[in-house]
Amino acid sequence: MTKINFSEQYFMKQALIEAQKAFDKDEVPVGAVVVAQQKIIARAHNLTETLKDVTAHAEMLAITAATEYLSGKYLNNCTLYVTLEPCVMCAGALNWAQLGKLVYGASDEKRGYTRCQPQLLHPRTEIQTGIFADECRALILNFFEKKRN
Repeated sequence: MTKINFSEQYFMKQALIEAQKAFDKDEVPVGAVVVAQQKIIARAHNLTETLKDVTAHAEMLAITAATEYLSGKYLNNCTLYVTLEPCVMCAGALNWAQLGKLVYGASDEKRGYTRCQPQLLHPRTEIQTGIFADECRALILNFFEKKRN
């Protein structure tokens, strides 16, 4: 059987699909997927309004789903693709999960973890930024512009 090698753009597009689901539910449009061995093992999008839970960020929900799938608490062989830079809460959870790699689209100048605590992730976590940053940023800006009108 031939193994398909998906690109990072493919997985970020999947995270953008999740973000659009959040947008459609009137949630802040952030989406995430967790990948292990080129396979998506978890998908999530923000559900803070739906669940009335401030911790129901896409990353937190994706961590829970991925660790359940793996039957273990560590994600050291996984990559998280998320459309927006994680906040401090999510980065702390990713540290505890010992995430192998973080890939995020748009930076979050107001609430992103790098603004407050740039060394918050696990020391072995590889970080990549900027994949589809413009698309990720546009979805967020569109959402908040819609809210103001």
